[in-house]
Amino acid sequence: MPIPVLFIGAAAAAGAFGVGKTVKAGVDTVNANSINKTANEIVDDATKLVNAQREACSNSLSHLGSEKLFVLNTSMTQFLDTFTKIKNVDFRETEGLNELSRLHVDEKEFTEMKAMVSFAGSLAGGTIAGTAGGALTAFGAYGAAQALAVASTGTAISTLSGAAATNTTLAFFGGGALSAGGLGMAGGVVVLGGLVVGPALAVMGLVTGAAASKNLEQARTNKAEAIQIASQLNTASLQCETIRRRTYMFYNLLARLDTYFLPLIYQMEDIVKTEGDDYRTYSDASKQTIASCASVAVSVKSVLDTPLLTDDGLLTDESESTASSIEGFLKNMRIPY
Repeated sequence: MPIPVLFIGAAAAAGAFGVGKTVKAGVDTVNANSINKTANEIVDDATKLVNAQREACSNSLSHLGSEKLFVLNTSMTQFLDTFTKIKNVDFRETEGLNELSRLHVDEKEFTEMKAMVSFAGSLAGGTIAGTAGGALTAFGAYGAAQALAVASTGTAISTLSGAAATNTTLAFFGGGALSAGGLGMAGGVVVLGGLVVGPALAVMGLVTGAAASKNLEQARTNKAEAIQIASQLNTASLQCETIRRRTYMFYNLLARLDTYFLPLIYQMEDIVKTEGDDYRTYSDASKQTIASCASVAVSVKSVLDTPLLTDDGLLTDESESTASSIEGFLKNMRIPY
């Protein structure tokens, strides 16, 4: 008996529907995989950028820490060795001191300088021994007095290295690659400038079979999440760049001050050799030289003592104020860039 045309048509329609559904599932799977691949690339690119910026920022902070140590262990040590030999120092009557009076000069400043020099000596010893770890990065980010306070209860090098490892911001600059879950992240997050950055998006798996349509929607969600994560990572990259620029500015200020500082120290040493150690008997020109040298020393201390970062990884207002003040001092002293 021949099969009714109606059933033949129904079977053909069902077959066509099945083929169409299979084709759509295949297209959905391809689209989902493509979207997931794009999502991964978005996060991967942003992760590579923040890792590069983090490394550059870490290097700049470490270089600033090294420069601070160098100045403390050379020029500042030499200055204090000679200046403390001079008796009856009184800058109140020194002619021409007004033009140098942007920064206050008093006994407290020199007491703090001596403490910094002593601390720098112990830190440099650890650095030379190869045990610095994150200490130089921490010394670059902290003010010298702040670093001294942190390390006051233990060995300077080990305590400061420990502080760098436990401070979330400094751990961000001193840890491993973000994609590897490094950077000292506690609980899978990094805090930089108040920004919470989650771990990079995991690689999305392939989607197949009857769930292809559902997985296509998931892929679209993955991409939206990837864009959000990339936005956070890019913000962190910009913050790193901003910190790096401020760090370089402080390095430059310190180097310029030191260039001017050392010749004044040599002149001061000559004055002590030729005119003795009683400030009251010095010529006006010699008093001016001593006053200038002391004023530069206080300027150097100001740069050394100013913290760059808050605990949340924001640049401090104090560092901006100090940079502006020292720039004005350098211009008055006509110290070139």
